[in-house]
Parts: sequence; structure tokens; C-alpha cells
Amino acid sequence: MDDESGRIPKTMKALMLTAINTFEMRELPVPMPVAGEVLCRIRAVAICGTDPEIIKGKYVSKGWPPSYPFVMGHEWSGEVVRLGAGVTEFKEGDRVAGDAHRGCGSCRNCMEGNYTICLNYGRPETGHRHYGFVSPGANCQYNAYSVKAINKIPDALSFVHASLVDTAGVALHAIKLIGITPGGAVALYGPGPIGLCAMQIVKGMGAGTVIMVGRGRRLEVAGKIGADVRVDFENEDPPARIMEVTGGRGADEVIVCSGAAMTLRQAVHSVKKGGKIALTGFYEDHEVSFSSWTKLVLDEILIKGSRANPNVSEAVIRLFGKGILNGEHVVTHRFPLEKYGEAVDTFINRKDGAIKVVVEP
Repeated sequence: MDDESGRIPKTMKALMLTAINTFEMRELPVPMPVAGEVLCRIRAVAICGTDPEIIKGKYVSKGWPPSYPFVMGHEWSGEVVRLGAGVTEFKEGDRVAGDAHRGCGSCRNCMEGNYTICLNYGRPETGHRHYGFVSPGANCQYNAYSVKAINKIPDALSFVHASLVDTAGVALHAIKLIGITPGGAVALYGPGPIGLCAMQIVKGMGAGTVIMVGRGRRLEVAGKIGADVRVDFENEDPPARIMEVTGGRGADEVIVCSGAAMTLRQAVHSVKKGGKIALTGFYEDHEVSFSSWTKLVLDEILIKGSRANPNVSEAVIRLFGKGILNGEHVVTHRFPLEKYGEAVDTFINRKDGAIKVVVEP
């Protein structure tokens, strides 16, 4: 069990996914960090939109998880409590936020900095890790992480809000892939955690008009924290409204933070000629009409798929420090690890206006 005196215990509590839709709290040995790793005490773990799908077994074919039982959780923050051999860039007591990906470091993609699309994905013998997906994650009290998958956070950033570094990083990576037009118009589909973080970032980067498409309380929150125009897709046609706001020109950039099929077509009809679209959601089994593909060609529209958050965590942490990013309206609920089931239910069903739900081991 955990020892509040600061000494590292021999065993820890871990919430394990033992089968599809089945959890069990178990007592596991505290892992030992190997060379190039540190042992971290987990302080906060945010529930990601992919987590409920992994729980339901939707991604077993992808190897998420590779087997049962498995410890999930990939959006986390905590503190370094033990160093592996050769570690010099961190010390015990450092407060850190984690990345889910650690590439092999030697394949062509990793050498080019694109380690979230590592060519040795899922081969741990090469050094690859995808924590909470194919490598053990943070739904526990302690876990060992590569030094390449953690970043120091300032004392002023709470552990709860630091668990958003991964979420905000997904937003920032998408934004970097397509760029932001200074003073231009940006449309965002989906005021969930990634969308709300993306909205704050594009405002901070100088977007002139930020248009958020969504519904309900989340759309209201977007208005409170910076959306210039809110479009309720239940009451109006988003592309038509975006064209109206932009004088018929279309948005300079569109960021899709929703996995709904209709948003793919709507994004194409919302962006200007020569505009850019970033996609951050999963769109299995969704089709876009042929007319939309033709519009891509005729209007020279660029679409970029965006995976995870490579090389952006330090910048995200600075954005939190500058107040450009604020987790206060994004994190709405907190639960202890023992109530993970309730936490997931709250997240999935958006109970009590839930946006981001954080578990504290």
C-alpha cells in the first residue's frame, strides 16, 4: 500500500481492465525504472475519449489493450520519486506531466521527429512505448516512464490541470500542422476538452474570429471562455452560418475535434478556397459524399490528419503558465481511483455538465 511518509512502498493499488467492460482493483508490485526511465507517483489521470472505447473492446483489433489484464490511463501528471540508471535530466521530487508516446528513436519517422507514427509501433523491444494503450498506463499509484515521455511542470500548475497537457497538446499539434492566419477566422467543430483547449490556443495565437460549433452546456462554456461566435448545430446549419459570419468567404482554418460523421462534410463546406482543415477525431466507418471530395479538388483544400501531441508539451506548459490555457472550465469533475467506474459513467453520459473528468490515485 501507499506510504504517505514519502517512502516508496513495495506494492500499490492499480485499477485493471480484466476483460471487456470489467474492472478490478488489484495490489501490484511497484515497478522499478530501468536505464533511461524514472518512477513517478501518479497524482492525476484525465479520462480521454478513447478510454471508454478501449473499455468496450472497440480497439482490440488495434492491440489496445494487447492483452488482459491491463492498466489504462495516458493523460497524467505526478512527481518523480526514483531515478533509473543514467538519468541526469530529472531529480527526485520533480513535478511532471506525461506524454503517451515514446518512439523507438531510430526509425525514419522518429528521426524526423514524428515519433507518434513510429514505424516500430507496438514493438517494446525497440524502445517503443504507448502508455495506457499497449504499455502499462497511469491508472495506478506508481508507474515507470521513459525520460522522453515526461516534462517538468511549474509549482503554480496544479496536478489536476497538468493532466490536461496531453489533451491540450493534441490541440496544439493539430494547430501547428495547418497554421493560424493572424486576424483570420477559425472554425472549430466540437467543444469537448480538445476543442476547448484548441479554442483557447488559437485565440492566444491571434485568430481574429473564433467560431465554435456544438450544442448544449459545452457550447455555453465555449462562449464563456472566448468563442466569438457560437453555432448550435441542432438549430442552424453550421457551414451556412460560418459563411454568413465570414462574408461568404469561409473560415481560413477549420479544426475538427469531433468524431461525428457529419462534421467531415461540414468542415469541407465551411473552409475558404485554399483553406486548411485539421482532423483530430476517429472516423471509422464514416463516408464523405463524392461532392465533398470534388470540392477539395476544385477549391484546393488541404486536410491534415493529426495524431496525438509530438514535440509540443513544453509549449503547452508555457501556455498554461502564461494564462493562455486555463483548465478551470475544462476540468469539471474529480474522483478517487476507487470510483473509476463512476468517473467513466460521468464522462460518457456528461452527467452534471461533465467535460473533462480527472481521477486522482
